[in-house]
Amino acid sequence: MSKLRDMAEKLVALLPARLQPMARWRFIKFGAVGASGTVINIAVLYGCQEFFLKHIADFHARLNYSIAIAITLATISNFYFNRRLTWRDRQYEASPGVVVLFFKYVAAAGVSIAIQSLMTKSLASYLHYIAANLVAIALSSIFNFLANDRLTFRRSGGKGAP
Repeated sequence: MSKLRDMAEKLVALLPARLQPMARWRFIKFGAVGASGTVINIAVLYGCQEFFLKHIADFHARLNYSIAIAITLATISNFYFNRRLTWRDRQYEASPGVVVLFFKYVAAAGVSIAIQSLMTKSLASYLHYIAANLVAIALSSIFNFLANDRLTFRRSGGKGAP
């Protein structure tokens, strides 16, 4: 385990100094939440494709519905846990209500969701749909983190800001 930690520290050391603290803790939390969302995404995608939506004969139509359902449920889960864990330190009196925050989260993640959907559909022609979805999730997560860190859970100059 210490070798893995040493390797991670070396990678973090390559980043600019002001990004290093974020990479050490916030991005790790984000990654853990994202991993749980990935499990939900893949489980729902598989369940829809193989069981719940099996009555839809056209593979691509079924895949469209399956992706939409999987991404929706994973997004709701990720919002909840990112708010409670990843950006917990940025919740204070001046923060907007949970509904407003959720809509900001969805707006910030919207581009990431579009990237993931389009990449999954495109890569599914060459890879198994689950492998395609995993690749798409990994690539879109970088944009998703930055968008939510800068837009949804950004620091505020208001009263009580950390």
